[in-house]
Amino acid sequence: MIHSKRHGEILRLLNEEGTITIASLAERLGVSLETVRRDVKPLTDDGSVLKMHGAVGLAVLGGEAPFERRMRENAEGKRLVARMVAATIRDGESIMLDSGTTTSFLARELLGHRRLTVVTNSSDIARTLATVNGNKVYMAGGELRSDLGAAVGVSAIDFISHFSVSHAVISIGAVDVVAGLTDYDLEEAEFARMVLSRGQRSLVITDHTKFGRQGLVRVCGFDGFSELATDQAPPRDIAAALSQAGARLTIATA
Repeated sequence: MIHSKRHGEILRLLNEEGTITIASLAERLGVSLETVRRDVKPLTDDGSVLKMHGAVGLAVLGGEAPFERRMRENAEGKRLVARMVAATIRDGESIMLDSGTTTSFLARELLGHRRLTVVTNSSDIARTLATVNGNKVYMAGGELRSDLGAAVGVSAIDFISHFSVSHAVISIGAVDVVAGLTDYDLEEAEFARMVLSRGQRSLVITDHTKFGRQGLVRVCGFDGFSELATDQAPPRDIAAALSQAGARLTIATA
């Protein structure tokens, strides 16, 4: 593959995944780490690609909506978590999902499932899973927030309170050993709290970048859910807090 073609392939992979490690790029392109670093340099110099520690990411596109931008952040890790969780859900089961980006990745991984009953406030998740494979999708009503791509508020919370599901799944903005699970938006946090209360299984899915952060609004403590799924091991203090609370920790691997 000649140099200019590799540039095109690098940009294509980043368009699909948002961020990707240098090692993963080298493996996929069949070249050395040094070659990838050389190929990436002109793309970072002209602003097409952002350089991170051991990885590269696609530069934010002008006019891109906040939700779409968040979907690009650590997309590889979120997809790993979503794939692992999807494998634990069986055809015909019921699932409630909030409007986070990791839950949107989970919805895409559930496209191979059949006869699911899905309850959500996310327009992205509803579009993804409705009218395919015999699924039933119940969409919560309320104010549609363009920045979230989801319905929020009292009416949305009241709507989901009438359902009891097999799997209640939220994604979370921050996980801290003292504050527990927190988020940055009051209405999102209130909705997520209700979701966790409606499932036989209550599951938090998040990528490792959320560990050690504190958001503005508390969702719950470590005793407020049964499982946490992530893409890398959390810091020791968070892992210990999960264990003490009796919450199961699962880590996705490539």
